Amino acid sequence: MTTTPLSPVDLFASALRFHPDGGIEAVERRMNSGDLGAWQIATFHVETDADVHADHWEMHPQAEEVVCCLTGGFRLYLRPEGPDGDEEMVRLGAGTAVIVPRGRWHRLELDAPSDLMSITLREGTRLEKRESGDPGTDRPAA
Repeated sequence: MTTTPLSPVDLFASALRFHPDGGIEAVERRMNSGDLGAWQIATFHVETDADVHADHWEMHPQAEEVVCCLTGGFRLYLRPEGPDGDEEMVRLGAGTAVIVPRGRWHRLELDAPSDLMSITLREGTRLEKRESGDPGTDRPAA
């Protein structure tokens, strides 16, 4: 029998990837995973809107995403689904989470420095720069 020594994983430096066969590994955090079917849990300490790419929309086509606020606070915005729609906003504080629907464009803006966690299938993840005419683009920073 082979034993593997246990060692702590720094969740702010690595991501955890959960494979369909039940295996779990600590890996480098990447926006897009080439590992088909592997769920990723990533934890981030963020200080500014730039740390959460507030000037971009993000979308995960393969699965829903759970976005968790561990400390601090932030707002999660969902892009309007039609040209005449409005952004939807959910405010998260410490100890709360929201489930972002599969394929739904979303972004974050901070209320305070925060620790957050995301859980999703990263495969196919896309980022898209917000245009100056997008709702909320001309809003003053929080």
